[in-house]
Amino acid sequence: MPVDFRIFTEPQQGATYDDLLRVARCAEDAGYGAFFRSDHYLKMGGVTGLPGPTDAWITLAGLARETSRIRLGTLMTAGTFRHPGPLAISVAQVDHMSGGRVEFGIGSGWFAEEHTAYGIPFPDVRERFDRYAEQLAVITGLWQTSEGETFSYRGEHYQLTDSPALPKPAQRPHPPVLIGGLGAKRTPKLAARYADEFNVPFADMDTAVAQFERVAAACAEKGRDPRSVVRSAALVACVAKDEARLAERAAAIGREVEELRRNGLAGSPTEVVDKLGQWRDKTGITRVYFQLMDLDDLDQVELIAAEVFPQF
Repeated sequence: MPVDFRIFTEPQQGATYDDLLRVARCAEDAGYGAFFRSDHYLKMGGVTGLPGPTDAWITLAGLARETSRIRLGTLMTAGTFRHPGPLAISVAQVDHMSGGRVEFGIGSGWFAEEHTAYGIPFPDVRERFDRYAEQLAVITGLWQTSEGETFSYRGEHYQLTDSPALPKPAQRPHPPVLIGGLGAKRTPKLAARYADEFNVPFADMDTAVAQFERVAAACAEKGRDPRSVVRSAALVACVAKDEARLAERAAAIGREVEELRRNGLAGSPTEVVDKLGQWRDKTGITRVYFQLMDLDDLDQVELIAAEVFPQF
């Protein structure tokens, strides 16, 4: 089966909007299916993070007007950052601004330090997940409400009364919803109910197989065809034609070549093609997010497109 290749960026590690725009335009010109970004407000690890974080949906709104074909989305919007009603409005607006190219990844939020750094409440994991489930119900409910009708919701954490449920997104009934992660119980059930795509981030193939099987079982239990959920994986990219350039690219992102070979999509284009083939055959994925950590390295973006894409 063909594989849809996408770029995934981590701007909290240090990037301006202009940096992201260059990568998005390069990815669009090179033929990638989508440009995605994380949704974080604090850097991780031994980087400066300068000049500071950029907001995911403000970024995507700008990119919506400065690109024309490539799809745009988040892995994953943090449910702790925004109320579901205003978030539904923002995503619907960006979907219109892009001409219907938005994909909506949402998670429960997990990085405690960014919450304390910017004064965002960070409940315990059970409450975060309870809120996450309600957010999915509210956001999809608002989008799916027919024009001229109202939407009401009574949950433990969110209550909406007679909302006009506007604006509607350009894509109907709504943009694709992405759910992901490695949670073994509640996550697959939410995916079976709401997800158009399920993403396994930065895991090995055996772990991915087990999680996709849980999602498939949850779909079957709900009476949904498991094949209706796109399977995807996010993996760090470090690709070069020779070992010297590979070592340079690994050093630029603070990683070791052999570790990247074990845990990501690293090595020569031929090695990466072979590993992607294994992933596709073993896990059933039809979509791959290349995590690009060095946003100045547009040559790597073009190399992957030129020498990996044609094999799929």
